[in-house]
Amino acid sequence: MPADWLRSRTVIGLLGLALAATSGDSAAADPPDPPDPVPVTVPDPAAAPISTETPAPKCAYPEARQFDFWIGHWDVHSADGSLAGTNRIVPILEGCVLQENWKGAGGMSGTSLNAFDPATRKWHQTWMDDSGTLLLLDGVFTDGKMILSGDSPSRRKPGTTVRNRITWSQLPGGKVRQLWEASTNGGETWSVAFDGTYTRKP
Repeated sequence: MPADWLRSRTVIGLLGLALAATSGDSAAADPPDPPDPVPVTVPDPAAAPISTETPAPKCAYPEARQFDFWIGHWDVHSADGSLAGTNRIVPILEGCVLQENWKGAGGMSGTSLNAFDPATRKWHQTWMDDSGTLLLLDGVFTDGKMILSGDSPSRRKPGTTVRNRITWSQLPGGKVRQLWEASTNGGETWSVAFDGTYTRKP
């Protein structure tokens, strides 16, 4: 057997052993460790501080309660004792507004919104009904009475201004009187447009 051939076989064998050793080391090597997880803190709702403060009521000023004697569900009778209709007054909007819901005995219906305006220090009423009447009234609570007034165009006499004045007063037994007066001469003389007594429904 020639010597060159033996040397070639020996070199090839040694190269094979080296490659096998290298391959085995790569397969046995451990993969790199993953990064440590980042801790996430979840807040505990039960651990949050609890407020013991009571929220301030809206419209807490005393003037906003001056018209509360009108709240309720009422039968309303005219001065002659006949039933004029029913009226239901309820507080809305966190008690800042009183809403009136009128049902006349003859079928007419109307509503009003009533509120105290801290900027003007006055009460305001906007009345609307199904005949198209609109009244804008302003006034104050004085001597135990709510007195609101305002001017509006006359529907019976075009070109004439009517001054309306409505007074609500408390009566014995929890009743309420509503007196509506009108003037066509700037308040020099007045005529009664409506005089009704409110009695609470049972």
